[in-house]
Amino acid sequence: MRSLWRRLALGLLIAVGIALVAVAWGWYGPGPATKSTTIIVRDGSTLTGLTQQLRASGLIRSGQLFRNALRLFASSDPIQSGEFEIPARASAASIVDLLQHGRPVQRLVTVTEGMPSIMVQERLAANPLLTGPTPSIPEGSVLPDSYSFERGESRAAVVNRMQAAMARTLDELLRQNKGNCPVASRTEIVTLASIVEKETGKASERRTVAGVYCNRLRIGMKLDADPTFIYPITKGKPLGRRPKRSEVEARNDYNTYTKPGLPIGPITNPGKDSIAAVLNPAPTKALYFVADGTGGHVFADTLEQHEANRKRWYEIRRARGEM
Repeated sequence: MRSLWRRLALGLLIAVGIALVAVAWGWYGPGPATKSTTIIVRDGSTLTGLTQQLRASGLIRSGQLFRNALRLFASSDPIQSGEFEIPARASAASIVDLLQHGRPVQRLVTVTEGMPSIMVQERLAANPLLTGPTPSIPEGSVLPDSYSFERGESRAAVVNRMQAAMARTLDELLRQNKGNCPVASRTEIVTLASIVEKETGKASERRTVAGVYCNRLRIGMKLDADPTFIYPITKGKPLGRRPKRSEVEARNDYNTYTKPGLPIGPITNPGKDSIAAVLNPAPTKALYFVADGTGGHVFADTLEQHEANRKRWYEIRRARGEM
């Protein structure tokens, strides 16, 4: 009888050992997937739901073995939500470690400084990983930046984040800067910043360009900003040709050649630096500026100085064969 019990005990130990080896192999051994696989873990996913998802994606061989291994070997750290790329042949142990401690796949949509809303809408609409209709985006309402999103997220949700970022940035800059530019509202601040954004791509002169326009507003002088008469024609996209006289002389709510003061609203989505320039313009007496041929501008306090600068610019253009 004692010999029988010994044999039974030995058999039980062997069976338990085999089971433990199987569980350990299922946990640490190479997985069945022959190629990398992307999965999305939703907020609030349960262990049962995650196990079924991994099994359905071909990332584990057995749901029962996986659950047993989790109890024996896995840490108690929470599973993250997000999109994860699982490498080929990844073990169950490495998959769980990735879901607990790894970085989700980061997908970005970028709004560059000076990108008009029509182009933001087109960029979102063309992204196949986003869902739902693209909402109408008021000009000047989104902050240029790179925004992360998840596969399957709605376009409306991404737009909401862009607009929330603009609101926070305005709040922050208004707390930090108390400039003397005669702009009375957030809309006027963004409107003038959008003109500054379109007029110069040179960071070092943004505050001076803003100073020129603030000086003009202060004395009631027309802004005469080229991008403002182009906006009704292209909605902020490049004109792609020389403007017509009729377009320069057109009377509408945007054209600052024919309308005193600011246009009716922004003409693009300005970046943080252009907004900051309007709220803290350079202390300058300049009322004029013209291109200098290097990508920047030369500034002038008087019309006489400006005419001389403009003459030099025309000479540069003629030498380049542009006139």
